Amino acid sequence: MAINLQKGQRISLEKSMTHALIGLGWDTNKYDGGADFDLDASVFLLGENDKLLRDEDFVFYNNLNGRDGAVVHMGDNLTGGSDGDDEQIKIDFTKLPPEIKKIAICVTIYDADLRRQNFGQVSNAYIKVSRLSSENDEVGETVLRFDLEEEFSIETALVVAEIYNKNGEWKFNAVAAGYQGGLAAICRSFGANV
Repeated sequence: MAINLQKGQRISLEKSMTHALIGLGWDTNKYDGGADFDLDASVFLLGENDKLLRDEDFVFYNNLNGRDGAVVHMGDNLTGGSDGDDEQIKIDFTKLPPEIKKIAICVTIYDADLRRQNFGQVSNAYIKVSRLSSENDEVGETVLRFDLEEEFSIETALVVAEIYNKNGEWKFNAVAAGYQGGLAAICRSFGANV
C-alpha cells in the first residue's frame, strides 16, 4: 500500500530499492486560451552544493538520458490529459555517480508566457514513486504518492520533489515549490547554463 505524503514531509526510501519509476500526472482546467498545455517533467542531478556538476546531469525532453544511464526520461507528453501518468522517469540508484547527492524533480509549462498559462490552470497534479524489481520492470509497485493540493496562481515552474542522499540513505522530500520564469528560472537556481 502506498504512503500518501503532505507538502514538506520526508520519508526514507527502502534500502533495497535499486530501481524506481517516478510517475507524474496532472489535468488542466477548462479555459479558452486556444493552446494545449504542454507540461514537461525534468530532473536535475545535483552535487553536494545543490548545483549541477555537468550539463548531462540535466535530464529533460531534449536530453532523455542522464549520465551513466542512471536517470532515463521516458518521453515528452505534449498534451497531457491522459489517464494515469503523463510523464515518467526511471532511476537506477546503482548507476548514480557517487558525487550526486540530490535528484530534483521538476515540472514546467512549455511556452507558458506566450500561451498565458500557469499552474493555477492545472489540477489533480501528483508524483508517485514505484519500486521496480529490475531495470526491465515497466510498472513496479507504488510505494509513495504526493498530491499537489496547493493552488499556484502565477507560477510556471515547480520543484515537485527531491530525492536526496543522507548518510548513504536515499530519502524523498515532498517540496512543491513554485517559480515564475519557467524552466529558465529553475535552471538558473540549479546552476545550469541557459
